[in-house]
Amino acid sequence: MIDWMEKAVPQTAALYPYVPGKVLEQLLREKGLTRAVKLASNENPYGPSPKAIAALQQAAVGVHRYPDADATELKEALACFHQLDKEQVIVGNGSNEVLELLIRTFAGHGDEVIYSQRGFIVYSLATQAAGATGVVVPEADGLSHDLDAMAKAVNAATKVICIANPNNPTGTLHRVARLQSFLDQLRRDLLVIIDEAYYEFVAAELGDSVRLLKHPGLVISRTFSKAYGLAGCRVGYALTDAAIAALVNRFREPFNVSSLAQLAAVAALQDGAWVQARVADCVAERTRLEAALQTFGLYAAKSNGNFVLLRHSRAAAIAAQLENRGIIPRPLAPYTMPDYLRISVGTVEENNLFLAALSELMDSIR
Repeated sequence: MIDWMEKAVPQTAALYPYVPGKVLEQLLREKGLTRAVKLASNENPYGPSPKAIAALQQAAVGVHRYPDADATELKEALACFHQLDKEQVIVGNGSNEVLELLIRTFAGHGDEVIYSQRGFIVYSLATQAAGATGVVVPEADGLSHDLDAMAKAVNAATKVICIANPNNPTGTLHRVARLQSFLDQLRRDLLVIIDEAYYEFVAAELGDSVRLLKHPGLVISRTFSKAYGLAGCRVGYALTDAAIAALVNRFREPFNVSSLAQLAAVAALQDGAWVQARVADCVAERTRLEAALQTFGLYAAKSNGNFVLLRHSRAAAIAAQLENRGIIPRPLAPYTMPDYLRISVGTVEENNLFLAALSELMDSIR
């Protein structure tokens, strides 16, 4: 019998697939429930904007044709939105693909990629897949990127640094001034990725991070999966130097962003008032959830994303009992955070169901 692991590239042995949050249908089957609420994947519970829905409907009749391989209209819209050149925009099948492309382009065997211990887990997976070596830097406070320690970890082998800001799953934030002082410490030939998947939830607090692009190796990645409500379309992007974008495009798969996703993203980008209103709804509910967690004695830390953190020594038991009641949280054991659950902010009704379920089980887990 052939041992295919022996035939695979060496880094395959240490790789494992990304494990997403449990889907509703799976929980309904497992528990025999007729209703469930998914609060595990930081999705926009309100759905996409009406303009994006209309664009999807209109685009459906053309799905027998391949999409624009260069996503010209989307790149032009993003360039105009950010006041950059179209050549500075990279698009991908979600920001996840953009992150993987960046690491694959600039890091390989013998190279090092620096990321935070509790940063987005895809940095580690993409580094391993590229055959590079991950350099894991612990958080100074257990939650927030230790930028000084990350700067000190740089050596001759370092090629890429990854920073999630706000961070998933911990929700912490570094503002633009702090990021600038971090960048000022670095060699100019390092690729620095600032992953801003949750940017729309902190735009005012963070500041204008696009102006940091004067740093030659900086890449800012964002997504339409969170605030814009297009997670199912899978469309993300990055802003960077045109020379970096051109190199990444050599690795990009043809037609990597579908025609539906391209047109929906352009329409969503033009519906700024709707996005801002939904972000305001989310922030109001996030505040309510964090206040409730404080009342229960489960509050972990302030979040800057569209999720909150619950902390308890029996977090796994809480997760199991929530699932029994039709609520899907995200356990954070894979992030070396076994005492934490990440709870996505849902609609008012969904959050009420979560809080009612949490109240019911509190006595049994104390």
